[in-house]
Amino acid sequence: MNARTRTPPAKPVVNLRRLYVDCRFGQLHVRSAFPSSGGFDELTPLVCLHQSPMSSRTFQPFLAPMATDRSVFAPDMPGFGESDAPPSQPAIADYAGAMLDFIDQMRLRQVDLLGYHTGSAIAAEMALARPERIRRIVMVAVPALTAEDRAAFDASPRPAPIREDGAHLAEEWQRSLRWRGPGVTLEQLAAGFAEKLHNGPQAWWGAHAAVQWPAAERLPRLTQPVLVLRPRDDLWEPTLRARGLLRQAQFTDLGEYGFGVFDVAPEVIAREARAFLA
Repeated sequence: MNARTRTPPAKPVVNLRRLYVDCRFGQLHVRSAFPSSGGFDELTPLVCLHQSPMSSRTFQPFLAPMATDRSVFAPDMPGFGESDAPPSQPAIADYAGAMLDFIDQMRLRQVDLLGYHTGSAIAAEMALARPERIRRIVMVAVPALTAEDRAAFDASPRPAPIREDGAHLAEEWQRSLRWRGPGVTLEQLAAGFAEKLHNGPQAWWGAHAAVQWPAAERLPRLTQPVLVLRPRDDLWEPTLRARGLLRQAQFTDLGEYGFGVFDVAPEVIAREARAFLA
């Protein structure tokens, strides 16, 4: 057959599904994606861990490009999206425990992890708690914070107290606009803003847990290979600090992107993650 008339390979079919799985805090809502082959006989499954105060909706544009050759799971953390909330304010280790419950319930013998912001801390705690179950880790922005960073967070309490005139909504919207990343449309920004509102006042439990997480103590203990992707957002400098803390880490700067990197560049994240996880 002439090369000019050769039929190009068919684009892999990716199936998108949702499910609920039990964990120590109740039920977890999970987005999943897998290739037409089923995924379980392909490459190591990938579990994606979102930032606070958002949900697994963050990964919705990323699932299809990533799941062409493996199963990909994106749970809503306890208290976010459609997952049941914990009864009291959790630490990062508590969120990690719930995610380990998830991989146990799914009978996944070994997984790779992708964490974003708060999710990077959760991924690290999962890998420290069960190193035999976690093969490789991708961290997209790392909360390697200092005492000064923690003080600044505490000086700006969240969420804004609810006011009858709705001024708190304008305050939160201005915060979203301030950190709007390059290429993020108003529609995408509004969808994320609505997600924050949906998660309610306790959604800041996740951010508080990430701020209090002792990265300088925990990151050097990781033994798994780590890829760190560094978008230019509020963790641009803290992520750089992780370079001196991680034993086996590759770093890739994504300075042309900021908040909303999974909305505007899901294929870029998938390409970098796939190369590393291979």
